[in-house]
Amino acid sequence: MSDKNKERLVATHASEKTPLMLGDVKVPCYVLSNGQRVLSGNGVQKALGYSGSSGDWLVRFVKNKNISPHIMAGVLAALDSRVEFDRPDAGGSVPVTYGYDATILIDICDSILTAKNAGDLTEKQLPYAEHAENIIRAVAKVGIIALVDEATGYQYDRERNALQSILKAYISEELLPWQKKFPDLFYKEIFRLKKWDFTVNGIQNRPSVIGTWTNNLIYKRLPKGVLKELKKNTPINEKGKRKHRYHQLLTDDIGNPHLQQQLTSVITIMRLSKDWPDFEQKFGQLYGQTSIDFNAE
Repeated sequence: MSDKNKERLVATHASEKTPLMLGDVKVPCYVLSNGQRVLSGNGVQKALGYSGSSGDWLVRFVKNKNISPHIMAGVLAALDSRVEFDRPDAGGSVPVTYGYDATILIDICDSILTAKNAGDLTEKQLPYAEHAENIIRAVAKVGIIALVDEATGYQYDRERNALQSILKAYISEELLPWQKKFPDLFYKEIFRLKKWDFTVNGIQNRPSVIGTWTNNLIYKRLPKGVLKELKKNTPINEKGKRKHRYHQLLTDDIGNPHLQQQLTSVITIMRLSKDWPDFEQKFGQLYGQTSIDFNAE
């Protein structure tokens, strides 16, 4: 497959709000659509102590004659071919990001420390070795904690505890009074894209499949587990309908604002689309999906 036809990598998970902490430096990290873990290129450079603005400082640094002999096999090749990927939630018209495979950072730190122990670093390069040592120590501490959690089974309790914290933040303990949350424009755009007649009767008797689409477009974009909890707390009655709307269970400070943000995002994509297939494609691109099953919850 040629590079032109090669599917672009997309960040399916990102950490802009919860970056990896390496010492005192925050390093954005990502998991890509192919499962690869990568670190922000600029973040890696800052973690090693570089304070400039050059994007290729790290490559030039490890290629110094006194350092390159200590660089592990394959590291230079990996640095010369940075990982290019898209961040769907990035602002601006060019969401492309460059990073390095996460494991490369440890190899680089080991190489810098090896050069230091051999007495091959210059006085100006020694501070970078200090940063490399701090990174190794930080990663080692995190690594041993992860190993203990895995060996004891605590990792699963940790995940459950994290989920409970999210649900508590998003889902209210009390049912909130009904308020209109979904603007007519949301339904009007669906009708336009599907080429349905948008009439008073049509909007009041809209197809039930719109409920499924609403779950996929809106509620499934809230943190994982929220929609499942909403369904559990709004059971279906004997007539096959839910007595309350999902949004009546969302908290006012976190849940509903996130809902409104997602609604605004989806409506914007709809208004930029010419028909339903075009909308599906744009929505998929933004949320890192190549296809969306709009017919299943």
